[in-house]
Amino acid sequence: MTDWDASDPFAEARRDQGALEGDFEGERIPLVLRYKDVRAAAMDYATYSSDAPFRVPIPSEENVRNVRQLPIETDPPDHGDYRAIVQPFFAAPRKPEMTARVEALVGDMLDKVIGAEPVEIVEDFALPLQSRALTLLLNMPMSEADEWISWGQHVFHGEQGHSTEKGGELDQYLHGQFDRAEGDPGDDFFSALVKADFRGRRLTRDEMIGFANLAFAGGRDTVIATVSLALAHLASHPEDVERLREEPMLVRSATEEIVRIASPLTMIGRTCPHETDVHGIAVKAGERAAVCWASANRDETVFEAPEELRIDRKPNPHVAFGAGAHMCLGASHARLVLRTLISAVCGRTGGLEPIDLEPKYEEWPAYRRQTGFHSLRIRFLSKG
Repeated sequence: MTDWDASDPFAEARRDQGALEGDFEGERIPLVLRYKDVRAAAMDYATYSSDAPFRVPIPSEENVRNVRQLPIETDPPDHGDYRAIVQPFFAAPRKPEMTARVEALVGDMLDKVIGAEPVEIVEDFALPLQSRALTLLLNMPMSEADEWISWGQHVFHGEQGHSTEKGGELDQYLHGQFDRAEGDPGDDFFSALVKADFRGRRLTRDEMIGFANLAFAGGRDTVIATVSLALAHLASHPEDVERLREEPMLVRSATEEIVRIASPLTMIGRTCPHETDVHGIAVKAGERAAVCWASANRDETVFEAPEELRIDRKPNPHVAFGAGAHMCLGASHARLVLRTLISAVCGRTGGLEPIDLEPKYEEWPAYRRQTGFHSLRIRFLSKG
């Protein structure tokens, strides 16, 4: 079983020009490809702005939601003031008590599959793990995860791409939670937004929905894809499992390397307020460019043998969680879940047996790259 397609569809354009123009549902968008340029663009919000509702994701999401996602679809200083409202929740994974809760969750899930029949990882393990871990992050009852699991891998995508119906389902759920929090506030994420102060005023309902919308959409399919890659790699590379058992301090570097290789969010959109030149590609004022994390994370001028997954890679300055002011809010949470899972698999199981897989590719006229699996079956072996 080959765990991941290591080909780099951006390599030639990155070396030769530094940018690649793609067609995304009829919109021509140049992708910034080189590591140095990607980091610079991510930090230059005057040239590459996030202050454009619905237009940070590619393709844009006007048809599946009606609110600005917060704080990601704003620029500083608004971004910093909005981000501060929810920062306490997203800082919680750094606390020992959250580490213990995630360890208990992962341990419980592994206990149910070790020595049992092969498990379909994507829908039956990674999706439940992501959803249950999110209840811990948002301080919600674990029972809520059952509904979140029912939404599938993406809250906006159906079988045919963006789905207005799925967007409406999420919107209805969020309004219900805010109605509940306004009537009986507690210590959860929704109640915190109801009680929040933003520059001397309460948040509007649209602002609350914008925060929650991102919380449920932003780290869903990306975490699922990265968890799946982690397990696929460990199943296909028992030598890495053995080394991690012998050198548990490598779990952190292995986590970062898996995130780099996965780069599950290929790119993110930016709107150019002024006419801009992207390595020879003209972008008119109001049009979009994209910073391509996946290309930057394979830049051979920064990463030696970038196509190889090396669990001891150091340094590893990847940008899979973004860069600059808009660094992913959920990065600490994702890292904690992945570290805990890798450590537990190496410590609690007798290894993983790969069964079969069906890779999932992101395909546009300009490129094709693997971003996950449609399905992945693995058997978790007992010790001894």
